[in-house]
Amino acid sequence: MKETKVGTEALRVANSRHEVEDDEIDLMELFRALWRGKWTIALAAILAVILGGYYTFGVADPQYRSSAQLTLEMRTKQVVDIESVVSGVSTEQAALNTEIEIILSRRVLGSLVDELNLTKDPEFNSALNKPSLLGRAKSAISGLVSKGETGQSTVTPKSPRDRTIAAVRLALSASVQRDTYVFTISATTGNPEKSALIVNTLSDIYIDEQIAVKFEATEQAVAWLSTRVTELEEELRSKEDTLKTATAETDLISPEALDGLNLQAKDLRDRLQEMRSDVERIRSDVVRLEEVQSSGNQAEAVNVTSDPTLRRLLRSIQDGDLEASDLFDERLATLVGRAQAEKDRLNSQISALSDSYQSLQERIERQSADLARIQQMQREVETTRTLYETFLTRLKETSVQRGLQQADSRILSDAIPGEQIAPRPALILALSIVLGMMIGAGFVLARTFLHNVFRTAEDLEDTVGIPVLGQIPQIPIKSRENLIGYLEDKPTSAASEAIRNLRTSILLSDIDEPPKVIMSTSSIPGEGKTTGAIALSQNLAGLGKKVLLIEGDIRRRTFSAYFDTQPKGGVITALSGETPLHEVVLHDERLGADILMGEKSRVNAADLFSSDRFREFMAKARDAYDFVIIDTPPVLVVPDARVIGQHVDAILFSVAWDSTHRSQVIAALREFDAVNLRVNGMVLAQIDPKGMRRYGYGGKYGAYASYGQGYYEAG
Repeated sequence: MKETKVGTEALRVANSRHEVEDDEIDLMELFRALWRGKWTIALAAILAVILGGYYTFGVADPQYRSSAQLTLEMRTKQVVDIESVVSGVSTEQAALNTEIEIILSRRVLGSLVDELNLTKDPEFNSALNKPSLLGRAKSAISGLVSKGETGQSTVTPKSPRDRTIAAVRLALSASVQRDTYVFTISATTGNPEKSALIVNTLSDIYIDEQIAVKFEATEQAVAWLSTRVTELEEELRSKEDTLKTATAETDLISPEALDGLNLQAKDLRDRLQEMRSDVERIRSDVVRLEEVQSSGNQAEAVNVTSDPTLRRLLRSIQDGDLEASDLFDERLATLVGRAQAEKDRLNSQISALSDSYQSLQERIERQSADLARIQQMQREVETTRTLYETFLTRLKETSVQRGLQQADSRILSDAIPGEQIAPRPALILALSIVLGMMIGAGFVLARTFLHNVFRTAEDLEDTVGIPVLGQIPQIPIKSRENLIGYLEDKPTSAASEAIRNLRTSILLSDIDEPPKVIMSTSSIPGEGKTTGAIALSQNLAGLGKKVLLIEGDIRRRTFSAYFDTQPKGGVITALSGETPLHEVVLHDERLGADILMGEKSRVNAADLFSSDRFREFMAKARDAYDFVIIDTPPVLVVPDARVIGQHVDAILFSVAWDSTHRSQVIAALREFDAVNLRVNGMVLAQIDPKGMRRYGYGGKYGAYASYGQGYYEAG
């Protein structure tokens, strides 16, 4: 038996690569997917065109649009300068947009509805139309939603006039032409004359509304200005009287005289500062004289006073004149008294000047306050007079302006009967084609990239990292018992050639030591593993080889549906060793191989295949036959395949085309990795050629490719 190898690392690398590729967007793959689904996209586009044409020519009502143009007047001057009272419309973009909103306002539209009596028009008053089934359903649902907890409706129904205004608003549109003061009003209805009538009437109402608003504003301005002028006149007269009274009662001086008083106060302040300096100096001299007098230092007294008399008397004292000492003391006392008297005199003058300065300051402050109050009253009088004269002038201008109001806009062109704008067949059909192609492309991409199954060998290899050895199409038989007959009667069919390709891949997978014992398994039931095992046995037997086909799925025992011959024994009998192998097997002439059928057993199948008897049996079978093919149960159902796999040379893993989920295949391969078994090759089975062409793979892959049809016999 060939030693198996662990494929865990290869599977992990393949899965990692697949996850990385799933996170990337392959533009070429997107294009290829769209190209494969080109017929689906074309069908979607055709259906969309049919629906668009039905809507255009059979359902949609024609709509007609009529337009009128108005312009905003650019007047720099009025007949009378009334702009301060009733200004014209600004020509800024915001103002132009505001005028559009005014045109489409409920007030203006209400006047339009009333003038044209549009509440009697079924196109705008839906209550006049017989409600459709859809409309009744919507009304019923709206009524249920609008009811409160008490069961009473909480929404006040709209009046017919309000509903008509809302409908008219939807039929109207207005826009400003770029870099101009021209705006366009349009109406879209089901009648060309009605559209023109609505637009022209709306334009007239808008112009009249502007004049009415200006007239009303002028009247309000006249009334307000009259009241304000009267109030200002009384206020001016009152303030003038108050000013006269204040001027008469106040001892007012001129600002120039007040400046003179301020200069006089400054002189007094300077004199006071000078006299205070002199007093401070004399006080210091008195203190020094008193200190010298009390100390009796005659020489110091002469130095301090610098008096010539004291200096002369000091020399006499030094010459010995006794009377000179008394005269010296008397002279010094006289000098001290003089200094003290001078200090007292200066202090008296400072006190008098301080009183005069304080009195002068009070006078200045009083007259400054009076002057400021009078000046404030004069300014108020002048301000009131200016306001009075201004408002009086505006009142006269406004009074003259009565009856001269002009609209800020005028009509450039009236509306004419409208042109049909909807439905537009060319546009609708073009959009239908585009929309249909988009829906078809979306469906194709969703079907391609959201599927969780395998449709190509390349996809299967990229996912599991194991080579695909065969791609087997569906065999066109009605029942399993017809399988052998089909393979025998159709040796050149696509299915037979696919089995030959599988056989070749298996035998050449190891040229030095080709596998003898081959196991066929799958993830779940119904993936074509049994059909593949039987077909492979038939193909190997056709080479003149001695082949044994073993039914390893003894739980279900499906071989009886393929072969109608009653077996002499089965797997259990062969394992017992009591009967020779050649007596237990069943030789099928059509198959050209020996068959060992499954037998029902009370022993668990996994335990049976794990026994030493099964190992010995496999050794005998290996010696007795050129090839041994074992059909095993699905991996994810029971553990039998993992047990039998320990005794085989090669494991073929079948995956049903467009059926088996990726997660199931990955989980089954991990089951093999867990017991150190390596799957040698994958088989993409039960391929539907029509389905491949439907998915866009029909001209590309193997036995079901369009380029290979000439080599195969029709099935």
